[in-house]
Amino acid sequence: MGTSLRALRALVLLAGFYLIAVLMLGVLVAADVAATLWAPGLAMVKVYFCSVVLAVPVLRGVFVFSTARAKEPDGLPVTEAGQPELWRTVRSLAERTGTRAPDAIVLTGDVNAGVTEDTRLLGLLPGPRRLYLGAPLLTGLTEAQLHAVIAHELAHYGNTDTRLAGIALRGRAGVLRTVETFREREEERIAKERAVQEKAAEEAVRKGRKPKKIDADRAGAGHRLMVKPFLAYAAFYLRATHSTGRQQELAADRLAARVAGRDATASALRETAALDAAHDFYMSRYATAGVDIGLLPPRGEVFGGLHRLLTAPGRQESLAGLRDELPPAEPSPYDTHPPVAVRVELIEALPDDGRTLDGRALDGRTLGDARPSLGFALGSALGLLRDRERVMADLEGAVLTPKARAMTRVDWPELIHRSVHARTEEAAEPLRTALGATGARATGAGALADLSVLLDLADAGRLWEVADHLPKSPEAARAGGRAAREFARPALYAGLRELTELALAESAGARWELSWSGPARLLLPDGTAVDEAVADAVRPAVADVPDTAPLRELVLPLLPDPVLPGPVSDRNPA
Repeated sequence: MGTSLRALRALVLLAGFYLIAVLMLGVLVAADVAATLWAPGLAMVKVYFCSVVLAVPVLRGVFVFSTARAKEPDGLPVTEAGQPELWRTVRSLAERTGTRAPDAIVLTGDVNAGVTEDTRLLGLLPGPRRLYLGAPLLTGLTEAQLHAVIAHELAHYGNTDTRLAGIALRGRAGVLRTVETFREREEERIAKERAVQEKAAEEAVRKGRKPKKIDADRAGAGHRLMVKPFLAYAAFYLRATHSTGRQQELAADRLAARVAGRDATASALRETAALDAAHDFYMSRYATAGVDIGLLPPRGEVFGGLHRLLTAPGRQESLAGLRDELPPAEPSPYDTHPPVAVRVELIEALPDDGRTLDGRALDGRTLGDARPSLGFALGSALGLLRDRERVMADLEGAVLTPKARAMTRVDWPELIHRSVHARTEEAAEPLRTALGATGARATGAGALADLSVLLDLADAGRLWEVADHLPKSPEAARAGGRAAREFARPALYAGLRELTELALAESAGARWELSWSGPARLLLPDGTAVDEAVADAVRPAVADVPDTAPLRELVLPLLPDPVLPGPVSDRNPA
């Protein structure tokens, strides 16, 4: 399909959304006219009211659709003077793909690459081009693999795929945002109705009456009714536009394979899929681990620290598994990209072009044999960047929110220790609250004093009284006897383990040690790891007949004099 036909189709699809809105409003107006002519006064007023209620979401949807725009990612523009090697690479690849080079290169913080073009006359005339390149790609891919990624994106320019981005992306963003707005409004109505019904149910219980069954779904019936035509059209719109998108992606893959090599292109897709999962893990477990307590790693390490995880010896086996186990090939009719497994299969089925992953002979090894040695073993594409530390630091300034940029910066060991300490405090809080609910009081402050009281209660046969005050699921709340204990035991075990570790950290100077190869471990000042010892000692303490001796032996040097348990309190204090 030529550019002009695609432009015409995009305009027709956009117009279809407005046509649906006009037809729906026309039906409501016709209902109002009919009510005016034939309905009695009160019925007419009701029809008018219903029409207004139903028209509001339609008008809101039209407004949202008209103003929706595809948001370009935040990023750091890099100049040719500042990064000549990267620009030289991109220009060379543009020449080899037979297209004009981008006018700007923007680094982002995502495991992604993309191109845009500010076209004119509905995409018929070209405009300024931008290449978006995720910094994690430069960190985790070899130069040959990065060449394949860039060639794929530049192929979209050569195929004039970006010419219609202004129309197609606007339509896609508008359709999805409109449907989302309908659903948000429906959820708001349901939430309000549920709150009203729950309050009425609580009042009925307080007065000794049987509460009515809570059913708030009817509150969103009007929005569900009005959103159905838009949902149907959204499905049609996405199917109509994404079929072309998938064909464009496969064509770009073929061109990337011709430019960068079959093996490099296939391995780039495998590596990117693995890198995406590794990056998500890195961001959640390392880079943003201290966000809740206002901490970030040293400047430049939010994005620049990813290489520490990728090169950790203990992570190589899992990374190799991610490369081999591609995301399942479950195609969605709404996804512009075919499944990665399908793309890799099609590329690997191309004839051997004689080019290897790193430009050198693989000594007869197959692609599968070479996969575990990809990535840093062959040289990261970060070599294309000058002054990498400064670039990563500047990228944070361009991408992070003002609130994030204002957070305190600490080194990696301190960040991990303080973040795990905070999570441990939070995880131990339900048990400490339950302990207080029994009426027992610690003679001192801190986790060690609470642990001492809890162990004394366990020895006095009152451990399950404490467990009874832990948060429960509805099913656990209905259980009794041994079943109730089995429901409570996992939470009791987890809480006691967290409380013990917290006591060791607060009173014995234990610290959680940073590891790029696995979870942080709790170490005493002499370097002894105690997390596994804590787990072994806590297990008998939460048995049907608690045995606190192992746990006391572990923390004996830290425990104060035994605290006698307080009086048994009412299990359900008013």
